[in-house]
Amino acid sequence: MKFMKLGSKPDTVQSKGDNVRYVATELETELIVTIGNIKFYLHKFPLISKSGYLQKLIATSRHEEKKNQVDEVDISEIPGGSVAFEVCVKFCYSITVTLNAYNVFAARCAAEFLEMNETFEKSNLVYKIDVFLNSTLFRSWKDSIIVFQTTRDLSPNYSNEFTLKLVKRCLDSIAYTASIDTSKVEWSYTYNRKKKLDEKAVPRDWWVEDLCELHIDLYKQAIEAIKTRGKVLVEVIGEALHAYARRRIAGFSKGSVRVIDKPLTESIIELLPDKKGSVSSSFLSKLLRASMFLGSEETVKERLKKRASEQLEETAVVDILMFDMDMVQSLVKEFMDRDTKNHSKASVAKLVDGYLAEKSRDPSILLQSFLSLAETVSSFPRQSHDGLYRAIDMFLKEHPGIGKSEKKRVCGLMDCRKLSAEACEHAVQNERLPMRVIVQVLFFEQIRANGSSTGYSTPELTTTTLNTEDDEWDHVKEY
Repeated sequence: MKFMKLGSKPDTVQSKGDNVRYVATELETELIVTIGNIKFYLHKFPLISKSGYLQKLIATSRHEEKKNQVDEVDISEIPGGSVAFEVCVKFCYSITVTLNAYNVFAARCAAEFLEMNETFEKSNLVYKIDVFLNSTLFRSWKDSIIVFQTTRDLSPNYSNEFTLKLVKRCLDSIAYTASIDTSKVEWSYTYNRKKKLDEKAVPRDWWVEDLCELHIDLYKQAIEAIKTRGKVLVEVIGEALHAYARRRIAGFSKGSVRVIDKPLTESIIELLPDKKGSVSSSFLSKLLRASMFLGSEETVKERLKKRASEQLEETAVVDILMFDMDMVQSLVKEFMDRDTKNHSKASVAKLVDGYLAEKSRDPSILLQSFLSLAETVSSFPRQSHDGLYRAIDMFLKEHPGIGKSEKKRVCGLMDCRKLSAEACEHAVQNERLPMRVIVQVLFFEQIRANGSSTGYSTPELTTTTLNTEDDEWDHVKEY
């Protein structure tokens, strides 16, 4: 961390109890400065020679007080409070004081408030701090972030045109550095994730984790500033938001929200780039789940549903297991409303098959819910019905009490001609299936064996969805 030392005299500012500060000297106290419940016992000349504000304030108090009395002034409204004021006091007395990224913002605001500028003395505190900020701290990536973090410690009551400009300088520094070409990054940064590039190269999202230290109010400003510069890819912005959510929302990485933090979640949602693919489908699914859990506005949830449906073909089963069947069906219907290609529909059909197979492990899943979702994608092209067969088999296993007509409806979802040889081998031994279905499987398996040219085909698959924990599938080759 960079720092700057001012003054050369030893530290003679001492404390008496918790509420009194004084400069140890043989001279009598001439001035008492009150800040909240803290009183500073000081001397006039060192202060009025460098502070225009105190010069005017003391001059005013002289007319109000009797002669030979110690002047008392109250400046409880000073930015940074007693701590920042003590820095200014030490500077006035030429006492050694160290400025760094943690105290410089408050000290600069206090110096501005006290009018410690060039009008009263050359190289006054305002000038020295500005040089330190511009030449050192704002050229340091991590120091810039620390300075920006400390801006939140300043009371909103102190917010004015000057403090806003100073905050903007912090943001400009962060946004500029985050936007720089990665080939020019030579400073240290935090990166605990697996690099997507070779180990020697600086990853495009090198800055993401350091900004995760910011409170959401500051983080939002930083991301907006980076967006405004327009030099960072929206995909990297998406990665940054995902990393921030994992760090800040308890349980988010596992798809469950344990802490109610609605403003935080909705701020992240608000920052999402509009471009399709700028954030992962997994991230969108988790945000949708979080918004539902936290009771966000319908407009927020609908926006996320639309975004999630746009990338439904990229979604993994594990990302939608957190949703009930009605929500998944809603996402599928939203997906269908778009002009989609067959390969996208095939991916969504495979997704739904996998979802149904997992959800069917729950005996409380209703027959109508299962049928409704499965029928929604029944027209979608599938190279294989192995995944659908697995879902049907799991449902029948966990719902042994359903009648023959219900079994017929469930099995009617499946085209036996599109089962792989492995699935057929399992099906003909499956006592849960109606005999009619077993006969159909045997018939089409015989056609396959004979190499019949009936126009039907049951292509061998290079991948399969038959992997399962059920004992019935132990004898089936898994690949």
